[in-house]
Amino acid sequence: MMRKKDPNFYIEGIGRRKTTTARVRIYPFSAKKEVFLVNNKPYDEYFSEFEFKKICEDALRAVDLFKKIKVTVLVKGGGRRGQAEAIRHGLSRALEKYKKELRKVLKPLGYLTRDSRMKERKKFGLKKARRAPQWQKR
Repeated sequence: MMRKKDPNFYIEGIGRRKTTTARVRIYPFSAKKEVFLVNNKPYDEYFSEFEFKKICEDALRAVDLFKKIKVTVLVKGGGRRGQAEAIRHGLSRALEKYKKELRKVLKPLGYLTRDSRMKERKKFGLKKARRAPQWQKR
């Protein structure tokens, strides 16, 4: 078990959205500050769009810890938006484990709620999940 003041001590949170899963680790006592890595790349390099960068930062900015703790993320599946929102969800969960009182800030913003909407599976006999083949009288 790692000690709390150890620079290698981390708190982990798993975030999900649709088919995306993000494993987020925050290092509150790290010597290296101002680090936000997504799949071993700086997050601004991984997400080229401003909107997705902002989604990733939202939870940290809400609790005023942006650029104060080290964050590493391993994200798989889905598209860029799903990945960004899964990172925000995982980061919020990790921050909640870090300090319980942060829940009061994150919960009303909806950052602790998983967006469970997923694509419905295709059923046999249908063209898509619900789209039936065109009906012909003769």
